[in-house]
Amino acid sequence: MPWRSQARVHIRREQGALVVTACGDFDTDEQDLLPAAWNEADQQALPVTVLDLSGVTFGDSSFLDALLRARLVHHAAGRRLVLVGPLQPPVITLLTVTQVLEHFDIVDTLEQALGGEPLPDGTATV
Repeated sequence: MPWRSQARVHIRREQGALVVTACGDFDTDEQDLLPAAWNEADQQALPVTVLDLSGVTFGDSSFLDALLRARLVHHAAGRRLVLVGPLQPPVITLLTVTQVLEHFDIVDTLEQALGGEPLPDGTATV
């Protein structure tokens, strides 16, 4: 029986942002899924890319590499990359152990990422 990945990436445009929704386990077998989304983000060149990671249940070093590359490319182009949670424990552990968690803009809901819901301090994210 052939192996088939359960990881999925869905891309859509919403409220002037590119919204990328990822779910499942991401390891080297799925290493091309997120870079394909970054290519779409580069082509659309919207000011914000929102990456919903609430459905990601595992990520390895290739997943981390994809996130870091996206952060660098977005920053270099003057665009924002916003991660949406709630992040699952394995993803939080990966970002914490590698000491990159604080380098990402992370919000709790898609509404916050798109600017429709205020953050606890009363400011908008976008």
